[in-house]
Amino acid sequence: MPPIRVTPLILAVALFMEQMDSTVIATSLPAIAADIGTEPIALKLALTAYFVALAIFIPVSGWMADRFGAKNIFRLAIFVFMLGSLACAFSFSLETFVFSRFFQGIGSSMMTPVGRLLLVRSTPRNELVSAMAWLTIPALVAPVTGPLIGGFLTTYLSWHWIFWINIPIGIAGIILAGIFLQVPDERTPRPVDLVGFFIAAVAFAGMVFGLSVVSLPALPIIYGYLTLAIGLTAACLYLLHARKTKYPLLDPRLFRHKLFRASITGGSLFRIGVGAVPFLLPLMLQLGFGLNPFQSGAITFVSAIGAIMSKFIAERIFARFGFPRVLGFAALFGGLLIAAQGLFTAETSVPVMMTVLIVGGVLRSIFFTGTNAIGYADISDEEASQATAIVAVGQQLSVAFGVAVAGAIIEISSTLNGGQLTLFDFQIAFFAVGGLSALAGLIYFRLPRDAGNNVSGHRTGHRE
Repeated sequence: MPPIRVTPLILAVALFMEQMDSTVIATSLPAIAADIGTEPIALKLALTAYFVALAIFIPVSGWMADRFGAKNIFRLAIFVFMLGSLACAFSFSLETFVFSRFFQGIGSSMMTPVGRLLLVRSTPRNELVSAMAWLTIPALVAPVTGPLIGGFLTTYLSWHWIFWINIPIGIAGIILAGIFLQVPDERTPRPVDLVGFFIAAVAFAGMVFGLSVVSLPALPIIYGYLTLAIGLTAACLYLLHARKTKYPLLDPRLFRHKLFRASITGGSLFRIGVGAVPFLLPLMLQLGFGLNPFQSGAITFVSAIGAIMSKFIAERIFARFGFPRVLGFAALFGGLLIAAQGLFTAETSVPVMMTVLIVGGVLRSIFFTGTNAIGYADISDEEASQATAIVAVGQQLSVAFGVAVAGAIIEISSTLNGGQLTLFDFQIAFFAVGGLSALAGLIYFRLPRDAGNNVSGHRTGHRE
């Protein structure tokens, strides 16, 4: 198998494990809560702890990769994730489970950005679209397969298996990465920005924790608003700190690159809707239409088929039409298809719903393949480690924001309707997050037509 496929496939296995684990637990919360003697609503603190760990340690992942070697840190991250999985499986109380999920999140925080860094460093820029297409699939497939797999394992085996299954996958990932990942061991041991790490930890953890509490209130909602305010304040302080520091942990000066800036802003805006769908659609299908969890999962699963299908056309489409137009149209129509899910009713046929989800999956996969690739078109190899960390932080914040926006809209709409959750509440939420995602298209339409041609292989002057 060519190296262009070996590297992203090895990385994709680890990233699929991480992405799926962040969603699979939601289906198993009632069973876990009953087993360790707590309530499902309290156990949502474990979900929040996981995302808080990501927010704290993702910013330092770039420095760790530069200091100790990206390949070493990637394999260490898998090992830490495995230990966290074992700890989760053997948890016996709410406190031990929350701590175990936080520890597991530390390993996860390194896998995604460092894995992407390994891909960027080992792949020529003109082959990056194809490599990103392979790497993008886990991020799109896992959120829709996670609940289905989690429900199956919990129903027919036990909830412990959703963590035990990570062990053989992790061992295989460590071994394969050691044998097949031929990546230059580039190390630039710049001083660690400890002050910046502390401020960034408060900023991103505060924002993620606040958004999580607002959208999934396992605690009084006032705590969510307070920590969100603290996080935003710390983010402003970090920007002031970074401007005066020679080696900031996350360098905001990277946003001087037009294509990197467009990738972050456009990708984050589009991800608001994408992050909200796994939260909104199963709830609407189950609470609004009366389907059981397995029926709901069988319908939402088909968007994964669309994501896989796109792998075989993404590279050719970008080479034929270039980044700006493809990304613009993918964001616009992808957002409209998210909004279209708000038109589903209990009388809508299953094939119609599946068609919308499959086409939406194709467009989302094409979009993320392209926006992840174009972001590195004007980034140097020396800046790649920081760029991957910034990308990962942006992804976590935008997904958390998407779920929070959807949850807030449903809460406000249902309150105005007398406190009764209705189909109309879901429709408003879908229209809102879909509209936000569609706006991302404007960012890419404004780019020059030849933007990122060194990565896409598109030639502006040829007949189209």
